[in-house]
Amino acid sequence: MADTRSSERRRDALAEFVAIPSISSDPARADAMREAAAWVAAQLAFANGRVVESAGHPVVLGERIVLPGGPTVLIYGHYDVQPAGDERAWETPPFEPSIRDGRLYGRGATDDKGPVVVALEAGRANETVNLRFLVEGEEEVGSPSLPSFLGEHRHELAADLVVSADGAMWRAGEPSVAIAAKGLLGLDLVVDGPASDLHSGRHGGAVPNPNHSLAAIVASLHDADGRVAVPGFYDDVTELSTHDRDALARISFDADAYRRETGVLALDGEAGYSTLEHLWTRPTLEVNELRGGGPFTVIPSRATAHITCRLVPEQDPQRVFACIATHVEAVAHAAVRVSAEQQPGAVPAYAIPSDHPAVQAALSALHTVYADREPLLVRIGGTLPAAVLFERHLGLKTLLFSFSTADENLHAPNEFFRLERLDEGVAAWGELLRLLGG
Repeated sequence: MADTRSSERRRDALAEFVAIPSISSDPARADAMREAAAWVAAQLAFANGRVVESAGHPVVLGERIVLPGGPTVLIYGHYDVQPAGDERAWETPPFEPSIRDGRLYGRGATDDKGPVVVALEAGRANETVNLRFLVEGEEEVGSPSLPSFLGEHRHELAADLVVSADGAMWRAGEPSVAIAAKGLLGLDLVVDGPASDLHSGRHGGAVPNPNHSLAAIVASLHDADGRVAVPGFYDDVTELSTHDRDALARISFDADAYRRETGVLALDGEAGYSTLEHLWTRPTLEVNELRGGGPFTVIPSRATAHITCRLVPEQDPQRVFACIATHVEAVAHAAVRVSAEQQPGAVPAYAIPSDHPAVQAALSALHTVYADREPLLVRIGGTLPAAVLFERHLGLKTLLFSFSTADENLHAPNEFFRLERLDEGVAAWGELLRLLGG
């Protein structure tokens, strides 16, 4: 593990990085985005780090070729972060890094700045495998510029494998490698009724209310057992093998503790599957927002719902959207106009075989650092667009090797990163790179 001086340098680097408010979704933060990109490029001085323009926020590239003609790893991460949200919910300001109880608090600390610092530090010490680096600034908005960037810079990104600093381990006390991440589909349902908002006293009972129609549509999306009731939704879903279900069953998971942690009275989901299977392996359809009218006596002219689906391998986002649109049209009240509008950024699920050599190398690297614990193979309920894009545009598999942990308040107030993970992560990355070079 690192000496005190190295640990302090890494901690100070992370604090500097987190202090930059690199919010990719906020146009007012354009200068901060460039500042963050320049910071990453400076950290990559050992690898010819440079800021390269894209169609959106800039990308940082670098390369360090130690064995011409030898195996090459492309290291991926992102420097952009989510908005801070309500700053009153933060114990300390989100862009003023604070260290408490061995944790560094601040927006982006664990998603993805802590893991990026780990990867950069490991890359600096590497002498065993050729490295290229790509650190983007649009992951938190769906990586819209990455596909064209990959095509335009293919020669600068030539590699045998991508290793991603993005993602998250399952739990802090259980080292793990994620072998799958769910896909994403977002859409809006729009229900139009009268030409304008109407007085509910003068027109109620005679004019169709879009809120009522939308409520009926939303209620039709699931059956009483929690299963998505849209015809065709599950057509391409492959059931887990007995071996995979047995492997999941061996992972320690307290469903009742999870229920208490989330603050719900009871857990939900399709009948016949465990809570862990729901979270990791089953597709979902969630209603994220319902909007129409207001707290006054009106029949609204329009009601809308925002819906997202988390998809599993083999599900095509376009086909799933078509199934939902057809279902909505079929169940809609004849007296209203209904449309389904797909949002940009749809991404299929990503998976890497559990017996892939890179996965086995990652498990071995983790076991070297955490000798008293058996590393787990896990799945991610979230979505990692870049892994899909690397496979689609560069033909490369991505190994997810993040030292973020799922409980570190990603996207939430009081986000933090465990400082011990800086040194542990650098040690594990170093061993991983050594194995990949071999």
